[in-house]
Amino acid sequence: MSFEIKLPLFEGPFDLLLFFIERDELDIHDIPIFQITNEFIGYIRQLEQLNIEVASDFILTAATLMRIKAKMLLPRTEKDEEGNEIDPRQELVQHLLEYKKYKSVLGDLAAMEETRLAQESRGNLAGEVEQIAKSNHFEYELQDLSLYKLMRVLEKVMNRYEEEQSRPKHTIITYPYTLEEQRDYIMQKIQQRKKMAFSEIISAFPDKIGMIFNFLAILDMLQLNLIGVEIGEGFNDFIITVSEGETAQVTQLILN
Repeated sequence: MSFEIKLPLFEGPFDLLLFFIERDELDIHDIPIFQITNEFIGYIRQLEQLNIEVASDFILTAATLMRIKAKMLLPRTEKDEEGNEIDPRQELVQHLLEYKKYKSVLGDLAAMEETRLAQESRGNLAGEVEQIAKSNHFEYELQDLSLYKLMRVLEKVMNRYEEEQSRPKHTIITYPYTLEEQRDYIMQKIQQRKKMAFSEIISAFPDKIGMIFNFLAILDMLQLNLIGVEIGEGFNDFIITVSEGETAQVTQLILN
């Protein structure tokens, strides 16, 4: 008579550890490391007796369990920076919790895969992809992708990038000036002082755009008969005065 011995097969060492924990209704956060280590190594020895090749990840996990078991036997304990005692099982528990979390969704994914495989595949997919490719003006290269075609795509992308970089760029700068604000500024100054030299405005707004806005504001105020101008002292200078109600006449004004 011959006897046949069957052992349950597990996808990995964590799968085997979870089997022991769930079978014995153990607390995953407080694993009895001595019991788990003995059962895990016992399972590996049974595989070896049946001449079944043991995967390297099982051997690594067995070594990890023995290392944790040895640490728990030592009287000296490791502590973190805050002085709290470090549980040698902490890292193993974290890996088991992560594995259990992902394993819990495998059933749903398998059901979704089975449902998807039962559906009829689309027969016109290739034609639609080709039509989309032609409408967007690039070659239909999705059927037999190769390294050469990937290099061609990279070359096209680099050429397009260089074209984008070489295109002229227009920068719009918003200056902190408006005709209304400069007109109010000039009117406020001449109402306080009765007169004001154009050179003083240039000193207050020395940049080119500021001088242009101020000069345009002065011309606008002259047209509205709000101010008058007089020839000032010095080259290219004039005096701005408050208008007395008549149209301001500029008899001599030389601006370069």
